Amino acid sequence: MWTKSYSVITTEITKEQIWKLTTDINNWKKWDDTVEHSELIGEFKVGNYFILKPKGGPRIKIKLIEILENKKFTDLTTFPFAKMYGEHTYEETEEGLKICVTMTVKGILSFLWVKLVAKEIVNHLPTDIENQIKNAKKINNE
Repeated sequence: MWTKSYSVITTEITKEQIWKLTTDINNWKKWDDTVEHSELIGEFKVGNYFILKPKGGPRIKIKLIEILENKKFTDLTTFPFAKMYGEHTYEETEEGLKICVTMTVKGILSFLWVKLVAKEIVNHLPTDIENQIKNAKKINNE
């Protein structure tokens, strides 16, 4: 098993703002320059899927496996002989909102999928989360 996390604490946005941004899968390409296309199939609910096409990559079907509104969602990508989990958490702390993304790859070919996919995702997390904060600031709190 391989796992890597990246987290940031910010006072610039609320968990509701980041939740609205990150769960609006159809609009990811507006703030994530690595995404060519993203589309939620149905509602943002456990058991449903979304399609993600990274720039220069194939279309991937990803399953939503855990959702705690305004706090956490986990997605699952199934590769041949490996599974990749993306856990996105939003936690209010005394210092501010802690945004954390943890990528985990399990399975007998996990080393291959880490090399082909997961390392690049993790390497891009600082930029991704910075873009999320910048774009979430534009969302009205309701």
